Amino acid sequence: MGRGDKKTAKGKRFKGSFGKSRPATTNAAAKAKSAKKKSK
Repeated sequence: MGRGDKKTAKGKRFKGSFGKSRPATTNAAAKAKSAKKKSK
């Protein structure tokens, strides 16, 4: 397990891919983005 392991968050960061262990958008980031849109 390490950078070469596609199933871990570190491996996905190294590859630049997203999935279950490294979601593309987190709930906190999604909520912050939608809050910005509403305030405009």
